[in-house]
Amino acid sequence: MIPVRDTSKMIRAMNPRLCAGAWVFCTFASGDTRIATVQDKALAMMREPEGLSLLLAQETATALGFPADPAMVHILLGAASALDGVGLTAAVSGVLAEQNIPCNIIAGAVHDHIFVPQSRGPEALAVLEARARAQGAAGRQ
Repeated sequence: MIPVRDTSKMIRAMNPRLCAGAWVFCTFASGDTRIATVQDKALAMMREPEGLSLLLAQETATALGFPADPAMVHILLGAASALDGVGLTAAVSGVLAEQNIPCNIIAGAVHDHIFVPQSRGPEALAVLEARARAQGAAGRQ
């Protein structure tokens, strides 16, 4: 895939998809021996001053004793956004904020991944689809 840098093109091509499953952000303190058993199951991880944050399937998090709330759903943006592209995450977070939908965004090398509360997943997907359509309509004018 050729990465897209143009803001309008990234928004038009975001093609959001709701992925299966529920996810929980969990933080493991340094030295926590449970990390070794679940690190390979994590969808994402980030080192933070408080410890290692892992994004785990809700059932895995619960089995480890982490609170299962807030459970998040994963919306994958289909656009192959360039790492130095400007505006896609702002457009996504902005349109979700307008609807009072909290979101957490993780950027991969090719795609952006949006996590919203499980109860708001379908609504968030519809909002993002509408934003992409609106950008497409604006581009045709």
